[in-house]
Amino acid sequence: MNHSPTRLATLVLAAALGCSTTHAAAPLEVQLTGVQHARGAIRVGLYADEKTFRKEAQALALQQVPATPGNVVVRFDDLAPGRYAIMAYHDEDGNGEMNRRFGMFPTEGYGLSNNPQVVGPPAFADSAFEAGEKAHTITIELRY
Repeated sequence: MNHSPTRLATLVLAAALGCSTTHAAAPLEVQLTGVQHARGAIRVGLYADEKTFRKEAQALALQQVPATPGNVVVRFDDLAPGRYAIMAYHDEDGNGEMNRRFGMFPTEGYGLSNNPQVVGPPAFADSAFEAGEKAHTITIELRY
């Protein structure tokens, strides 16, 4: 191997500190089931912090795909190992946000990782899952 002096110094420092200079990343596949119709889009937010969970503008990553009745699959590539949660919804009217009655109750189909039964605002802990260095697949059931 031919390393530049800077790269070699970085490798030596990393070895001395007991850490790696590379982080294994793997894809995460999210399978969404129960999509009722083809109007609008499916929006899937990936969160790594309980403080930003469900705040789509602060999602770690966001995917949007056209709605298709039945099942829809989205993929997040190069996801570093860690703890994450997902909130997905069927943006039926295409306005880019989940519609709610009285500002609280979803009026569009939605789902959470781990498919928890929730009363009130969903918690990050109930939807959290661990992603590792290998490809990972989760299934989320949309509820209307």
